[in-house]
Amino acid sequence: MNSSYFHRFGRYNAWANRRLYEACAALNPTDYRAPRPSFFGSIHATLNHILVGDRVWMGRLEGAPSGIERLDQVLYDEFSDLRAARESEDARILGFVSGLGEEAIAGTLRYRNMAGEAQETPLAWTLAHFFNHQTHHRGQVHGMLSGTPVAPPPLDLIYFLRQDRD
Repeated sequence: MNSSYFHRFGRYNAWANRRLYEACAALNPTDYRAPRPSFFGSIHATLNHILVGDRVWMGRLEGAPSGIERLDQVLYDEFSDLRAARESEDARILGFVSGLGEEAIAGTLRYRNMAGEAQETPLAWTLAHFFNHQTHHRGQVHGMLSGTPVAPPPLDLIYFLRQDRD
């Protein structure tokens, strides 16, 4: 895994999030917040969790406290606020991965988990987990969208790769 791999995943992440949020914006508030069989219980709660996870990991990656205390911490009650925060976080992620070189990616991330325990993980594997976590939970939202009047958008990496020529 090299820097271009993670730069591309940063772009894919932003692309997939835009598409997913566009679909969710077409939902009525009842469908958007309806309880659904999923780990976090609704589309809104799952989108919120993705942002929570991103902020936790970005705090670790940047060496700054995230301010997150729980993985189900509600960051934004309103969809419009969550969407704006998602766009901002995606820009932050893109900026971070765009600044990574091969030496940094070959390094190790040392951090404390949410229980305060010291951890260290190769940065490449940390970034792989970071992007995989988002993909995993976007898939859950995609599945929940299937139970609404709004068709879930294609989010497969191959569709993105056909558009992304960098």
